[in-house]
Amino acid sequence: MDLTQGLTLLLSSVWRCTMSRCLKKHELKDVAEKRLHYPQLMDVSPEAAAAADSEFSCPVQLYNQQPVELSDRSVSPWRYVRKTMKDHFPHEYAEAQCLCSGCILIQGQNPPQESHDYNSVPVLQSRGFLKRELCSGGEKYHLKLVTVQVAVGCTCARAKSS
Repeated sequence: MDLTQGLTLLLSSVWRCTMSRCLKKHELKDVAEKRLHYPQLMDVSPEAAAAADSEFSCPVQLYNQQPVELSDRSVSPWRYVRKTMKDHFPHEYAEAQCLCSGCILIQGQNPPQESHDYNSVPVLQSRGFLKRELCSGGEKYHLKLVTVQVAVGCTCARAKSS
């Protein structure tokens, strides 16, 4: 066994030991913040949060303006919605939600239009979260590392052919 393998084995056993340690409920947040260096929640405005619950349509009209945000300039635009996972650290995160089922095409002088020859699809990223689980005694908790697929944006892809 070389030095790198030994160090990896040692660090993984220390990680498992600290993660499986039973903690009181008030200790969980501090331990989670030390273990995971997770990004802060993207700012999801109250308007965007309210809009997330409403019906929406593909914002083709955005292309008559000069939008600044990448999510609005994309031919597969998206918005961020706030997601909550009880018993996880972080508890909240922002996830992209595609606004079109097709993709917005801009051809010559014609007005932009949504084309269903293409699909808007979410771009997924694996993110680590710590899940709170009850210890066998029933009063304390341990933290378990779990991986969650999170949509971070949307892209345009050719429609699947049957």
